[in-house]
Amino acid sequence: MKNILIIHAHPEENSFCTALKTTAHTCFKAQGCEVKVSDLYRINFNPVGGKTDFLQLNDATFFKYQMEQVNAVTNHLFIEEVKTEMEKLQWCDVLIFNFPLWWFGLPAILKGWVDRVFAMGFVYGNGKGVYENGSFKNKTALLTLTTGGPEIAYNGGKNGNLETILFPINHGMFYFAGMRVLPPFVSYCPARKTEEERKNELNRYLTYLNNIDQLKPIY
Repeated sequence: MKNILIIHAHPEENSFCTALKTTAHTCFKAQGCEVKVSDLYRINFNPVGGKTDFLQLNDATFFKYQMEQVNAVTNHLFIEEVKTEMEKLQWCDVLIFNFPLWWFGLPAILKGWVDRVFAMGFVYGNGKGVYENGSFKNKTALLTLTTGGPEIAYNGGKNGNLETILFPINHGMFYFAGMRVLPPFVSYCPARKTEEERKNELNRYLTYLNNIDQLKPIY
């Protein structure tokens, strides 16, 4: 069975976004999968990458983040917080980003996770390929997200095309790393839905998760 890694980025335990995370965890466990969750707010994950990511610097006179990442991969110099998340990423078969769409992108805490964990020398670069030659082409990735605006705002509305909004994540992060990328699951405007409608959304998500092997990848 698959190893599932959920990166969850919502600060409220009782949010609908958190309910989606819990639904995925329960669903995959029922399938016999092993599931790990990085609840970024709960573990107080630091989104700011920099010198403190490393036990030791290769060049203390001029800091270049990517070169220090390469050096840290080679010489095992990442701090425990980063190393732990890298080990989870390496372990998983399926990677899920579970988050609310904030300002047309990832919450800062999740973007920071990518900055620090999708490190040069580990995910790409230093001899590793990208896209179809990426080092993580044995992994599948997908987005599970909520929006504040209604669906109509993203389908011809002023918020623009959601596929375009998610391009930097699906293409620029997942596919860049070589991952097989599935169509996202989007729950539009759950805060304005009734309790019954939210239950229906969770059931719709269950159907989506139970059929991910049949979904046509977008990359």
